[in-house]
This record gives sequence, structure tokens and C-alpha cells, in this order.
Amino acid sequence: MSEDDSNMEDYPTEIHDYLAAFEKSLGSVDEMLKTMMSVSRSELLQKLDPLEQAKLDLVSVYTLNSMFWVYLATQGINPKEHPVKQELERIRTYMNKVKEITDKKKAAKLDKGAASRFVKNALWEPNAEKAHSSKTPAKGKKRQ
Repeated sequence: MSEDDSNMEDYPTEIHDYLAAFEKSLGSVDEMLKTMMSVSRSELLQKLDPLEQAKLDLVSVYTLNSMFWVYLATQGINPKEHPVKQELERIRTYMNKVKEITDKKKAAKLDKGAASRFVKNALWEPNAEKAHSSKTPAKGKKRQ
């Protein structure tokens, strides 16, 4: 009997797919952490603008608190009744603020000069019509 067969008896077969997905997710988290830890924080922050630094900090702290949430759940503690829930909500509000700032930067900006030219050319001017008609030859007149 192999080690895998003995492990199969330790938990119900219905949750095997969930455990496999969980193990795969843990592997992804482990790879991401190794990547992030391979570069020093000061080097990384020097390459980023302040908004990107804030995003990195928020994602890092949110991930850490989420992992603590999972740890509490594995220990039989209800994380919804733990202060980590309020911390995650606080972080989420800051994430929304950063998203608003990012969205404002991406929003279309008004070119005041182009807008004023557009409005000026779109409006009807009675004097401009008289000046325009005097420059063009009148219809119906014969050429000599």
C-alpha cells in the first residue's frame, strides 16, 4: 500500500477535488512569494511611482490578512468574529480609494481650447453669413 493510498483514507473522497485545487493554489502563492522575496523591497519601491507603491503595499497586506483568515478557519476559529475581519474591511476601503484615483487618471480630460473652438464654429453668427455671401458670386447673374 503506497503513501497516497493511506492518505486517501484520511479524508472523504468527495473533497478530493477541493483539496487538489487548494494544493495547486498554495503552490501558486508559494511561487509568487518566492518571486516577491527575490527582490529587495527598497529596490522594488525605487522602480515604482507612489501610486504603484500604494497598490503593492495594499495587495501585500491584504494577502497576508487573507492568509491569516484561512489559518484561523483551519484552527476552528470563526474569522468573522475575529478583528481580522475589520482589518480586511479597512484595507478594502483603501483599495477602493486607490482605484478611484487610478480611474480619475484614466478618465478623459477636457481640452478647453478644442471645446471652445468647437462651440464657436458650431454657433450661428448672423454677420458671418452676410460676409460670406458678399464674397461669393450671386446666383442667377449672367457672366459677361
